[in-house]
Amino acid sequence: MEKILKPISGYLTLVFCLILFVTSVYLFVTGVDNSIVYVVLAILCFILSCFFLKGLMIIQPNHSRVLNFFGKYVGTVKDNGLFFINPLYSSQRISLRSENLQGQTLKVNDKMGNPIEIAVVIVWKVGDTYKAAFDVERYSDFVKMQSEAAVRHLAMSFPYDNLEDDHAPITLREGGDKINAILEQELTDRLSKAGIVIQEARISHLAYASEIAGAMLQRQQATAIVAARTKIVEGAVGMVDLALKKLSEENIVELDDERKAAMVSNLMVVLCGEKAAQPILNAGTLYN
Repeated sequence: MEKILKPISGYLTLVFCLILFVTSVYLFVTGVDNSIVYVVLAILCFILSCFFLKGLMIIQPNHSRVLNFFGKYVGTVKDNGLFFINPLYSSQRISLRSENLQGQTLKVNDKMGNPIEIAVVIVWKVGDTYKAAFDVERYSDFVKMQSEAAVRHLAMSFPYDNLEDDHAPITLREGGDKINAILEQELTDRLSKAGIVIQEARISHLAYASEIAGAMLQRQQATAIVAARTKIVEGAVGMVDLALKKLSEENIVELDDERKAAMVSNLMVVLCGEKAAQPILNAGTLYN
């Protein structure tokens, strides 16, 4: 588990190191002509100044240091500024800033087996420095590999659209925020072992693969045409039924079954035709 440390300020230690360094220079210059003892003291003061300087560290905003003492985890420093720690501690820098990961475009099969291209943008940061430092080898590489695995799993779990699966509750193309929320949860589950916090995940590119894109476009167009024709026929049937009822209720004209059939045929042609109807003058009657 991550343990937060609050080290002492390093300004007094810095002043002390400067005093030791100046003293070592003074003793060395004095001892060259007078006594070997001064030289020994000068060397000792210089070594002490270097030793204490090793314990000074500067932590920038949104950065941290993970401290170890001969292989044992001591704690993490997340405060900003100049601090002094045990010079025998070893430290590892870990950034706490948010980072963007623009995933490469992957070619995978969706739930229905259709090849698609998909890419995502992920915003992440380190939340637990202990896990990021010790539970995985290189947490940045771990994020890249697990993100790709999560995107592939997402693409294979849902159809691209509902052309083949009419009863699909969620599709990649129309899922929107639901798909993004599922992607975020998938990434959180995979990256939590590395102490990574997912702040946002969005699909940045989604399309059919080039080898089937043309065929799928024609299929979408055909589906749209069929749907439009269905609406037109439903409307035309309603209008014809209304016209026959109005003629009968208001006794405008008496029509037998054969004349009704002819009228329905003519109205359906006019209402469902793609082009404007051309009027034809009938000089005779329906029976002649």
